[in-house]
Amino acid sequence: MRAAAFTGFGGPEHVSVESFDDPSPGPGEAVVDVEACSLNHHDLWILEGHLWIGEDDLPFVAGMDVAGTVSAVGDGVRNVEPGDRVLLNPSETCGSCRYCREGPENLCERFNLYHGGFAEKAPVEADRLVQVPDDMDLVEAAALPVAYMTALRMLKMADVEVGDRVFVPGATGGVGVAATQLIDALGANSIGTSTSARKLERLESLGVDHAIESGDPETIQSAVQEIGPVDATLNHLGGEFSDVGMNVLRRGGKMVICGGTAGPTSELTLSDLYLNNKQVIGSTMGTQRDLEQVVGLVADGEFEPVVDQTYALADTDQAFADMSDRSAFGKLVVTPDAE
Repeated sequence: MRAAAFTGFGGPEHVSVESFDDPSPGPGEAVVDVEACSLNHHDLWILEGHLWIGEDDLPFVAGMDVAGTVSAVGDGVRNVEPGDRVLLNPSETCGSCRYCREGPENLCERFNLYHGGFAEKAPVEADRLVQVPDDMDLVEAAALPVAYMTALRMLKMADVEVGDRVFVPGATGGVGVAATQLIDALGANSIGTSTSARKLERLESLGVDHAIESGDPETIQSAVQEIGPVDATLNHLGGEFSDVGMNVLRRGGKMVICGGTAGPTSELTLSDLYLNNKQVIGSTMGTQRDLEQVVGLVADGEFEPVVDQTYALADTDQAFADMSDRSAFGKLVVTPDAE
């Protein structure tokens, strides 16, 4: 089979199509003929050399958001069979720790993430596959796992309800767009920010209630405070935006953090935290049930996943280049069967 592999670390020039042996499913595994796999910043960070992948792991095939058709299953697999249209939850869990037994499984003590989707075939744990309805486009489905599942889990952690006001700094990336759409589907109100007027126009078409064009934390904080105190902040940026996210919360409000694309550390005013009974909550990915719920919302017509552009496998390097320059709105998706 062919796969778009990282042959070095740095920029998109280190992404090339290589040949690998076709995978065979082991016990509990399925092989998926990949029809689409979307990019995430996690993949870009691996390419740039910021994560744990080393020279000994090269060539390395990234890609977490796998959508396709099951072509083979291993011993003991009962939940899927060849011909099924499926979507992968890329969370890898041990299945035996207290969190896997009692839930939620995304707290697994040995939690990890799947890699290998930028390929024609992907061997995966079969129990992490979710059935995709026949009328759902697999390219759109590939946009769902990391971005939309993460956003839904954050909304649950923040206890967002109908009528709540939710602040999403950096709302035009993958998680930000997903959060905006899900907030609208839940009947809550959203405040989103971006430095791009063009992207904010698209965000408004998806239902954002208040759009703020700025990347300056002080300007953003003032603009949000003029709108009113928020019930929840969904923060994937980290860095100096965490203090903003806290400052705009109402008394008893919650900020949920799932990433740090704007910086790995944040400063918070502790007196504001404890005197106003605010909460800061960490969140990673989501559960199998969360992904099933997201697929169900799409199937019910609550929203359409936002795909900015698709790429043939041979153009995966360009997909990473486009992600690097931050010009995309929504998800970038590699489609291995499109050449």
